[in-house]
Amino acid sequence: MLTTALRPALTGLALCASLAAPAAAFDMQAMTPDERTAFRAEIRAYLLDNPEVLMEAIGVLEAREQAAQAAGDRDLIASLSDEIFADGRSWVGGNPDGDVTLVEFMDYRCSYCRRAHEDVTELLDRDGDIRFVVKEFPILGPDSLLASRFAIAVRNTAGADAYGTVHDALMTMRGNVTEDSLTRIARDAGLDPEPILAAMDAPDVVAELQANRALAERLGINGTPGFVLGDEILRGYLPLAQMQERVAQVRAD
Repeated sequence: MLTTALRPALTGLALCASLAAPAAAFDMQAMTPDERTAFRAEIRAYLLDNPEVLMEAIGVLEAREQAAQAAGDRDLIASLSDEIFADGRSWVGGNPDGDVTLVEFMDYRCSYCRRAHEDVTELLDRDGDIRFVVKEFPILGPDSLLASRFAIAVRNTAGADAYGTVHDALMTMRGNVTEDSLTRIARDAGLDPEPILAAMDAPDVVAELQANRALAERLGINGTPGFVLGDEILRGYLPLAQMQERVAQVRAD
């Protein structure tokens, strides 16, 4: 049986073995059945008396997982840098010569993307030195796909400025995305809708959306919005203040 003197030491070993001790430092298989039973009872009693130990251990584990995720993200961004930041297709807004590049994977029908749109717009206006790249990433159904095809067709047929205007309109529109609603958006932007609608199913439009989806999958971006900023992947919506903090950190690094 375990002595009173051994109990704290063995309890500490069990709690710390997976985090700090070598795999062979503590071998429960070397214990007798009675020692093992008593040991397990002692561990249970210790944890019931000190539940904060579990939270501390979970915190250590989460920190390690986050560090591993961040390291993996840095490697991914480095290996896919050209596709992320300079694919030659995606629309570039903000300051094209900015010292920081923010890339967003977005869906026009995503409510969080709409919230992010307001914050990103304010971020670009306040900062003035951020290069902003938009990746069309329609994942929320037919309306999303239709809107993205339309936006890309606008860019391909009418240019980057027209895309910026239509992008803002699609982000703020209400109601379903239909040929009629897209026609109205085009006309409100001073564009001829006919060549745009005709270009929506062009091979280069389809190829761009496929490439964006494949890139998002490789980056582990499964929802919208998703951002790449510096060597970090930000999965999900971030309020303006947090975005400003991340931009400042990129500059500091």
